[in-house]
Amino acid sequence: MNLKLSTNSQFTIDNSQLNITGSKSETNRLLLLQALFPNITLANTSNSDDSEVMQKALKGNQEIVDIHHAGTAMRFLTAYFAVNEGREVVLTGSQRMTERPIKVLVEALEQLGAEISYEKEVGYPPIRIKGQKITASKVNIPANVSSQYISALLLVAPKLENGIEITLVGEITSVPYIKMTLALLNDLDIKTSFEGNVITVYPKKEVESKVMTVESDWSSASYFFSLAALAENASISLTSYKETSLQGDSALAQIYKQMGIDTHFDGNKMTLVKQSDFKPETVNFELNNTPDIAQTIVVTCLGLGIGCHLTGLHTLKIKETDRLEALRIEMTKLGANISVTNDSLTLVASTNINHNVPIATYNDHRMAMAFAPLALKVPIIIENAEVVSKSYPDFWSDLKSLGIEILEK
Repeated sequence: MNLKLSTNSQFTIDNSQLNITGSKSETNRLLLLQALFPNITLANTSNSDDSEVMQKALKGNQEIVDIHHAGTAMRFLTAYFAVNEGREVVLTGSQRMTERPIKVLVEALEQLGAEISYEKEVGYPPIRIKGQKITASKVNIPANVSSQYISALLLVAPKLENGIEITLVGEITSVPYIKMTLALLNDLDIKTSFEGNVITVYPKKEVESKVMTVESDWSSASYFFSLAALAENASISLTSYKETSLQGDSALAQIYKQMGIDTHFDGNKMTLVKQSDFKPETVNFELNNTPDIAQTIVVTCLGLGIGCHLTGLHTLKIKETDRLEALRIEMTKLGANISVTNDSLTLVASTNINHNVPIATYNDHRMAMAFAPLALKVPIIIENAEVVSKSYPDFWSDLKSLGIEILEK
């Protein structure tokens, strides 16, 4: 399904309100914890494809577990099945998933005594996992890998006989996501510590019954920060959000302040307001802790006619697609002067944007959603628009509710 998006000139968003689906990151962590501790109850969970796939895998008893495009589920389930004594599964996914590395996590689990083998290419899914009773507790893992590898180990740690002590080797990336995982464990009265490069999670056989409410997804909110920045005037209220969020992408509030958006909190409601006297200027952001919002930021900058230099993006090359290369290709089609390296992106300021450009989405939900706000500046076509269901199934209907014209092409 290809969609053409457009708006009238001088587009404004007046006092609009939206309820955003629960965080995919939080939901998938809590689904795994619920599988380990069944007396946990979850509220406001994500309705994303990824979370549905995760839930199905945890509740099913199939030998072959196919998680499609869900990278978080691949990492978390690798650890879960490795410590699920007596259970044997083959964990697989889409063609792109078989190209995304899993070796670092597999080797870490093998240090603990896990039994995992590769069905095809060494280092990549599909993998065969024979669940073991794990008694070892000490493991070393590179600190600059995806935080999902580290979180996967932390999430299963309370159920290990001796817990876990992880030594992170090198410079740590994506710290907010590690801290999110530890905070969720702490909410269940599971003892943890994070001192220097060592993370410890202590064993806990049972937890008390508790309702865990998932905060709405900040990554999904990023597209509304972009829309507000590109509108002539804007006031958009989003729920349910916390000013003191566990999610790394909550850095959006500070980042978009430099792109003309003030963020106000009232209870669980967050309101984005465009500054009336904003003067756009080139921006520089280090996104080591928040790489998932890089696509949104660079598209916002193109729409504002400003340049940007983004660093800390090395993990984007192993996401749903090579996001840096995908951005370079699609932004160039729009007329942008953009260059990328293995971990950075530079956009040169320009006010020229080509109209009616078809944007390829590469089976990547964030490519579709990040480019959509550009419709406030020029008509744009989003190819394979249904890919948004991976994290935000209601995205197109929410955009329509703001007054953006969306037509099937």
